[in-house]
Amino acid sequence: MKQLITRKIGMSSTIAENGVVTAVTMLSVPKQVVTQIKTIDKDGYNAVQVGGQETKKASKPLMGHVKKAKFLPKIIREYRIIENNNEINVGDELNLDIFSVGDKINVTAVSKGKGFAGTIKRHNFHRGRKTHGGRSYRRPGSIGSMYPQRIFKGKKMAGRMGHDQVTVKNLTIDFIDNEKNVIGVTGAVPGPRKAIVLLKGVK
Repeated sequence: MKQLITRKIGMSSTIAENGVVTAVTMLSVPKQVVTQIKTIDKDGYNAVQVGGQETKKASKPLMGHVKKAKFLPKIIREYRIIENNNEINVGDELNLDIFSVGDKINVTAVSKGKGFAGTIKRHNFHRGRKTHGGRSYRRPGSIGSMYPQRIFKGKKMAGRMGHDQVTVKNLTIDFIDNEKNVIGVTGAVPGPRKAIVLLKGVK
């Protein structure tokens, strides 16, 4: 199970021996422990639940839930698995050793929220002409004049932009720092600084 919970630190760059500069996103890896293992017989599906970033404050239901793991997590995420092969047990700690430099990964995070945005910024619409009496500069234009007397769902209009779960596929691990628990991923990763980022290895 090559999956980790990380937090975004920021961006940097690395220089290869041939002089090529690569943009790298730095991710910190907090301590994380397996808190629950779900099976088809008991829960209806196979999954592994992982808790990350130890905290001192927790609700009583959470304390009871992670009692076997002996770890109070601030973040809990669940990963689906095809089958339970009994290699992973509750209380096992996950660390950077499961990944190596050059591995392909998928990165999932919540993108930055942009607030309410118009159609030009949100959907890359063209603006209207600014000559010969034109007044529709940034208006969306007609959204339907007659039949069927309603607007279909999914119509590209102004509205809330960003703050959506985004997955970027096939990024590469550029470097791993075991002393500082930092992992570097080539390219951009969605979300602001301190955002929770999930790494998943590509088979």
